[in-house]
Amino acid sequence: MTETAPPLLPAPAAPPEPGTSGRLLARAAFLTAVLTVAGALLGLLRDQAFAHVFGADTDTDAFLVAWTVPEVAATLLIEDGLAFVLVPAFSLALVGRGRHAGPDPVRALVAATLPRLMLALAAGAAVLIAAAPAVVAVLAPGLPATGLAVDCTRLTATCVFSFGLTGYCSAALRGHGRFLAPASIYVAYNVGIIGLLLPLGGAWGVRAAAAGVALGGVLMVVVQVPALWRSWRQREATVALPAARVPDGQAPRALRLALVAPVVVFALSRQTQVLIERFLAAPLPAGAISHLNYAQKVAQMPMVLSLMLCTVTFPVIARALAAGDTERARRRVESDLIVAGTIVLLGASVVVACAPEIIQVLFQRGAFTLHDTDATADVMRVYALGLLGQTLVGVLARSYFSEARPLWYPACAMLAGLTATAVAGALAVPVWGAPGIAAANALGISLTALLLLWGSGRRRTALSVRWVGGQLARLVMAGSVATAACWWGATLTPSPLSALVIGSVFAVVAFTATARLLRVREFCLLFRPVTRKLWHAR
Repeated sequence: MTETAPPLLPAPAAPPEPGTSGRLLARAAFLTAVLTVAGALLGLLRDQAFAHVFGADTDTDAFLVAWTVPEVAATLLIEDGLAFVLVPAFSLALVGRGRHAGPDPVRALVAATLPRLMLALAAGAAVLIAAAPAVVAVLAPGLPATGLAVDCTRLTATCVFSFGLTGYCSAALRGHGRFLAPASIYVAYNVGIIGLLLPLGGAWGVRAAAAGVALGGVLMVVVQVPALWRSWRQREATVALPAARVPDGQAPRALRLALVAPVVVFALSRQTQVLIERFLAAPLPAGAISHLNYAQKVAQMPMVLSLMLCTVTFPVIARALAAGDTERARRRVESDLIVAGTIVLLGASVVVACAPEIIQVLFQRGAFTLHDTDATADVMRVYALGLLGQTLVGVLARSYFSEARPLWYPACAMLAGLTATAVAGALAVPVWGAPGIAAANALGISLTALLLLWGSGRRRTALSVRWVGGQLARLVMAGSVATAACWWGATLTPSPLSALVIGSVFAVVAFTATARLLRVREFCLLFRPVTRKLWHAR
């Protein structure tokens, strides 16, 4: 029997939107995309500068152990944890505006949450600074440069406070429909790191990069304060997100343990995959942690680009669910899954086929040698196998936590994937070394993605799992063909840059032709104006 896509007609219960809504959402998506790309490019420039100045040795391994702190803090406080709790909370607060003549529910939510959060963040940063030696011993037992890692950890520990405030500001602004300032945070962050790394790297060593992380965290807060202040001074919402009504008694809630705990467990479990990698790589030859880090940063670029649309649609889904319009939310999530899968699989095909050329063009200079290029490329190709799983987890997690109520299933799915990563990594490292760690990561996150996709068909939004799975399978086939075409195109020239350009062109052409041949229903969304992608959210 021929597969049929879920209906795309507007839900009958959906109220008409003002004519400016689609244009505002399109503008938000465009600005988010531009600033996401800018932040990613600055991140690459940061990594290039780091590789050029320090290469890959015991000192860089020590810094990357300390780098675990901002990585965990970013996941828990900016990208996943606080966002999953606060975006729906602010969305509900905005929905409740105008229903009563009493206090502004948005300001009431801020008063109930921000002071307590700041106190908890300050205490957490202080504890981490004091316990830095123990943290390093747990994260990387046997690391040669332990003292250097402790110094860097104490500098990066300040991110617990600054990243927490950054995440709070970002969630509040996105809940208000303001996306420009939140999208610029990683631009500010990388500017802070590069601004200290380049002039002070020679004198301070990798401590300059750690100090840059601390400075970048402060800049992430600073760039959002003006927009946040303007938003909180206004009584009415400033962007035409879907209109909604909520029953009395569903006022926005403060950060309660029962609400926050599932999100915290999910976010920590997701980031713990990185901790497992560092732990398993610590006894390997010097530079192994650095090779894993460079490979992961570059390989995840397609995933970062694929998830930028979800940053804009997350509050849209939350508002739709607050209004009880599950059909609109379902259509939005299904569309996001296919569009994000298209972007990440096209990018993964280039990463797999041209991994040596990418690393050579980006990093092979200064202290970063040909040996480092080969080792990093080997790891990066294996990491790319888990990119689709990473993307699906990112999209589906947002849909699970849009309902602003405790959901333990995502956390349990993430714990299952984490267990698979740990077991597979312990078995693979003695045989394959660093590539074995990357393979375990891909296995664990893919298992989590499958569990989340299976469970999404049994939720209130009830995604069409069979249809989505069929579309993703077709995209995987298109990605496989694109990988082969890219690989062949890269062999036509000895120049790494030319090989990368030619291979990428071949990949795009092959992916497009194969996806159209396989009749991927929503593939055309990638080549249409952003407003067409966001139309279903109206």
